[in-house]
Amino acid sequence: MAAYGLYTHIAANRTRSMVLLGGLFLLVYVIVFAGALIIEVISYNGASAEYYLRVALSDVIRTLPFSTGAAALWIVIAYFWHQRLIDAVTGGRDVTRQEQPRLYNLLENLCISRGIPMPKLKIVDSEALNAYATGLNQKQYAVTVTSGLLNALNDQEIEAVLGHELTHIRNGDVQMMVIAVIIAGVVGFFAELLFRMFSNFGYYGGSWGRGGSGSGSSSSSSSSDGSSDRKSSGGGAILIILLAVALIALAWALSQLVRLALSRSREFLADAGSVELTKNPDAMISALRKIEGRGELPGATSAVMELCVDNPREEFADIFATHPSVEARIDALVKYAGGRYLGPLALPTPADQPGTIPGQPEDPRAPPPLPAPWTPQAGDAQVPQDTSEGPWGTHPAGPWNSR
Repeated sequence: MAAYGLYTHIAANRTRSMVLLGGLFLLVYVIVFAGALIIEVISYNGASAEYYLRVALSDVIRTLPFSTGAAALWIVIAYFWHQRLIDAVTGGRDVTRQEQPRLYNLLENLCISRGIPMPKLKIVDSEALNAYATGLNQKQYAVTVTSGLLNALNDQEIEAVLGHELTHIRNGDVQMMVIAVIIAGVVGFFAELLFRMFSNFGYYGGSWGRGGSGSGSSSSSSSSDGSSDRKSSGGGAILIILLAVALIALAWALSQLVRLALSRSREFLADAGSVELTKNPDAMISALRKIEGRGELPGATSAVMELCVDNPREEFADIFATHPSVEARIDALVKYAGGRYLGPLALPTPADQPGTIPGQPEDPRAPPPLPAPWTPQAGDAQVPQDTSEGPWGTHPAGPWNSR
């Protein structure tokens, strides 16, 4: 479903969410079928490929209520406890107004100004510069920021990032992203489980080509035709195992490609929503420049990184990226939101940061202030300077060439 504006984007997110949940069950059935193939070969590896396919399909039909229930149970668990799972990965923790008055007040003011219910506020103790939103309903919504982001950005820039995450919540992007994490998690778990089972049996069970219990029951007086049948049976077992492995790999790959269903336009819309909330496109641009390439959360999975403002792990192939490049996002803010391009920014490393003691040089950790609106930038038209002598002496002309 294509999205051509904000409301169609929200409707498309809802449609994709339902499709992805249906796709989750389909992928689970594929995994169950692959597992049934492996189990049948383990139990009896003296049959033909047609036999394994037929029996495995029968197993899938017989266990359909259990596999469906397991997938539904995973959705229920993820619905109620996904935030705890994400917090366990990132180290996020709830904070109150007393603990973080600056951050809490900025988020609360944004919510009050637009009548948005206040989400929970969380902090991750990390030098990374990043933030993300989570939740599947109004009671679960939460905005998480890193301590590194708080230290590196000024109030206007933090407000812009919070506006970005609030827009993800308003637009329904958060539900889509969390569902994608759920699908990748459940399919990845079962795929890894079956791969481990397959590898363990391969280690302890020996060659697939050797006859199993079925070939051992044949009489010693079997003919050469029987020997040929056993050889073809062994080849059938190998073929079925290869098919099962291919199905498991396919299900895992499809679960990872689910992220391609996450329209990258959501980040452009979230940036635009932040500008609509804060009326400050330059703050969003400056925040993106500081965050770019500095948002890696140690220990976080790729699925969790896809929830963040910036995902620094997506450099090798932009076509598969869930986030547009920061440069493209800044260009959009300059073109459509009235922002100004300020060029690349090199943020000082935290290693060379002395304390702020009166009389000492200014702390290099402090982020550089945003240029004033009248400060000439690279590429701006140059205003001619008239230094003719006036009643009060020689002085340059003002911005309108008048004194």
